[in-house]
Amino acid sequence: MKSEIYQTLKNKVAVITGTESGIGQAIAIELGTRGADIVIAYHEDEKAANETLKTIEDNGGKAIIQQTDVSDFKQVQALFKAAHQLGTPYILVNSAGIDASGIPVVDMDIDTFDQTIRANLYGTFYMCKEFIRLRKAAGGQGKIINLSSVHEDIPRAGAAEYCASKGAIRNLTRCLALELAEFKINVNNIAPGMVLTPMNQKAIDDPKELEKQVQSIPWKRAAEPWEVAKLAAYLVSEDASYAAGQTFTLDGGLSQNLGQGA
Repeated sequence: MKSEIYQTLKNKVAVITGTESGIGQAIAIELGTRGADIVIAYHEDEKAANETLKTIEDNGGKAIIQQTDVSDFKQVQALFKAAHQLGTPYILVNSAGIDASGIPVVDMDIDTFDQTIRANLYGTFYMCKEFIRLRKAAGGQGKIINLSSVHEDIPRAGAAEYCASKGAIRNLTRCLALELAEFKINVNNIAPGMVLTPMNQKAIDDPKELEKQVQSIPWKRAAEPWEVAKLAAYLVSEDASYAAGQTFTLDGGLSQNLGQGA
């Protein structure tokens, strides 16, 4: 029999994007383990999405999968229509996104910039828009977590499109928190630093590269996806009902290094 903590989200429906791997997958499994019914939204990797589904079901949870390109509003609408198989969504986690291209602005083609902004920012906007519509129709309440990044504040050369999208997500989160307070819908964002996900595959595959990259992190290690998932589980719980419009940074102290040695 599961302990009480694993029933804290029982009968709550959670829609989670970017669930094929990394942070999104870890959050889907964590919330599923805690009793939530999970809508697994994936972009391309159906096999990986099914692995997420199997893990949730093996832990006694319930889930469905739905292929979704979050940059396409019609597909987002179809996702929420499919979600009704489980019930009205109560939790939304926007984890899908595109990493930085590494291309300087002067050399970046418009399509590259547009693709990242549409996936990261428009996708978050579309998902929030549909979720809010459903929650208001249900009488309010609910939880939204948007995944931004430490790069919402920290610029990085060759990442203008990524940093711009993450900074915009931060302010979108803040605006939504103000708009939705009267409906008792909590909106917050998590800003991870370096996490061992496919976005950091080079460091995962090469211990020397990993050792090199973590030197700028005071804790001298990258985060694991499950650590972000544990924070997400807190933020969608009733224990975090007073948290609104906040960025919860999880970076091993990385952002505290700004200006050191100047």
